[in-house]
Amino acid sequence: MITIIQRVTTAHVAVDHQIIGKIGTGIMALVAVEKEDSEKQAERLLERILNYRIFPDEAGKMNLSLKDIDGGLLLVPQFTLAADTQKGNRPSFTSAAPPEHGKKLFGYLQALALNVHPSVQFGRFGADMQVALVNAGPVTFTLRSQ
Repeated sequence: MITIIQRVTTAHVAVDHQIIGKIGTGIMALVAVEKEDSEKQAERLLERILNYRIFPDEAGKMNLSLKDIDGGLLLVPQFTLAADTQKGNRPSFTSAAPPEHGKKLFGYLQALALNVHPSVQFGRFGADMQVALVNAGPVTFTLRSQ
């Protein structure tokens, strides 16, 4: 699984002009499922998202995690992260999971997140979403679980 996490002061996702997920200070994570991914990768990815130290401590150093600050988490499915962009001018999605596998694993990630973190919101798998955020820093990282 691949995710791009962004430290945000606010973020939301809308479908058909209706906001379906919104957080304040926290992490917005764009998540892609690849063909070979399993529940084990989803578990590891969520662990890394929740514990990755990207928030400033009292000295201004990135020493605090999302769990440490009790921040919000917005998980947004984005299969295009699995694109192969090595050749040509058009991405290839051969490593992306088929839709049914991607939806199942993203659903598993959602259920896990709801069980272990108090403030979680979601985008909608397969929907045409509009995502807005204010990236604090900016601070952005790519995480993979393999």
